[in-house]
Amino acid sequence: MKTVITAVVMYFVMLAAAVAKTPAGVTYDTTILRVSDGDTIVISAPYLPAPLKPQLAVRIFGVDTPEKGHRAQCESERILGEKASAWTKDIVKSGRRFQVTLYGWDKFGGRVLGDILVDGQSVRHGLIAAGLAREYYGDKKKSWCE
Repeated sequence: MKTVITAVVMYFVMLAAAVAKTPAGVTYDTTILRVSDGDTIVISAPYLPAPLKPQLAVRIFGVDTPEKGHRAQCESERILGEKASAWTKDIVKSGRRFQVTLYGWDKFGGRVLGDILVDGQSVRHGLIAAGLAREYYGDKKKSWCE
């Protein structure tokens, strides 16, 4: 029982810390086009002017998932990266209503930072709870191979 109470308390402490670091965003209904990896989802953006592609890559704010494929630094990172991608794909497949909360551009300018809500549930919080992501706010990343 003590373990359960400790786990619940730790979850709420982590949630409060994440909320404190999250900027104000704007939430919109959206359509998911595809999942690129565990922490990047491409959404429909028909409101973008031509000649821009009518889609946006959304980097899930506040998390880092392991890399998959050739970008992984070791075999265990590759395996965990594949699991993170599969988890994100599964949650998207199971959803009926999709929303995106946008916070701004990522530091490289190619993706927007945000969170995807699937039937009201945060992909960001789900990845962390599943052990497939770590909190990340732009500082130095910790290796997944240690």
